[in-house]
Amino acid sequence: MDSSTSPPTAPQLCFENVSGSCVKSPYSPGARVVLYAVFGFGAVLAVFGNLLVMISILHFKRLHSPTNFLIASLACADFLVGVTVMPFSMVRSVESCWYFGENFCIFHSCCDVAFCFSSLFHLSFISIDRYVAVTDPLVYPTKFTVSVSGMCISLSWVLPLVYSGAVFYTGANDDGLEEVVSALKCVGACQVIANQNWVLTDVLSFFIPTLIMIILYTNIFLVARQQAKKIENMGSQAESSSESYKSRVARRERKAAKILGITVIAFMISWLPYSIDSLIDTYMGFITPAYINEICCWFAYYNSAMNPLIYALFYPWFRKAIKVIVSGQVLKDNSANMNLFSEQM
Repeated sequence: MDSSTSPPTAPQLCFENVSGSCVKSPYSPGARVVLYAVFGFGAVLAVFGNLLVMISILHFKRLHSPTNFLIASLACADFLVGVTVMPFSMVRSVESCWYFGENFCIFHSCCDVAFCFSSLFHLSFISIDRYVAVTDPLVYPTKFTVSVSGMCISLSWVLPLVYSGAVFYTGANDDGLEEVVSALKCVGACQVIANQNWVLTDVLSFFIPTLIMIILYTNIFLVARQQAKKIENMGSQAESSSESYKSRVARRERKAAKILGITVIAFMISWLPYSIDSLIDTYMGFITPAYINEICCWFAYYNSAMNPLIYALFYPWFRKAIKVIVSGQVLKDNSANMNLFSEQM
């Protein structure tokens, strides 16, 4: 027997002294550092970026509008993804183990689905808001009031929370997959197994609102193009004061619609790979490698960190609000009445 031959290395376990522990699949130290840095940056950006959005809109009175309240509530959903979902998913993804207990696994999964669907609902209502604002800007203030915005916000929270709670706390997601769940069950795992009915409902709940948003924003940009041509044709003619005001309002609403349209596109791009992967995985017998699923998950999670970057890039008032908040001027008396708009739109 060759004495140089070393015995096979025992597999690493998530919990060395616990019977039925999951097998750990560790990354190299260098890869772990990189992954923690990438995932941690996303979580920090989601938390502090969306916190700045919420503070900006809720503190400065000039930003109090039905649309901005929806944006602040959307930021709250993304903020909660950064607080309750991303840090724990980061540890699970890098360490390939779940160290936080079975009960918190259910709560974590429930929050994951609820807050992500809440973001989708918020974006859907924002697209309706922008459609009304662009197609009928003068009547819009009487149609989409603060109370209507509050109703939309309530629905965007209540429906996803009830849906996710009903699914995960009743075990409806894995009905009919008892053998698969039993085979994958071990101490240190937090893997959501979904049956075909649940995944189909989940995917349709994503694609139907997304399709509605695409249709609305397509109509918005068609109307915006017509308005731009009309304003251009009127440029050489003397405008009445009412027509001039209408042009300014229409221009402002078009700009807001374009920025929020970018937000919707970013959401769709971020969540499309995960939705397609979930559909393929469920109907093809869970053939997707674990690392593909992790990549799709984090691609989706990172959407919660993207919106503040979009606002910072396109909204001058948000950049000014950040400076005021970070510099501490927000603590001064009467700072809530500060004008964050450098020019009239």
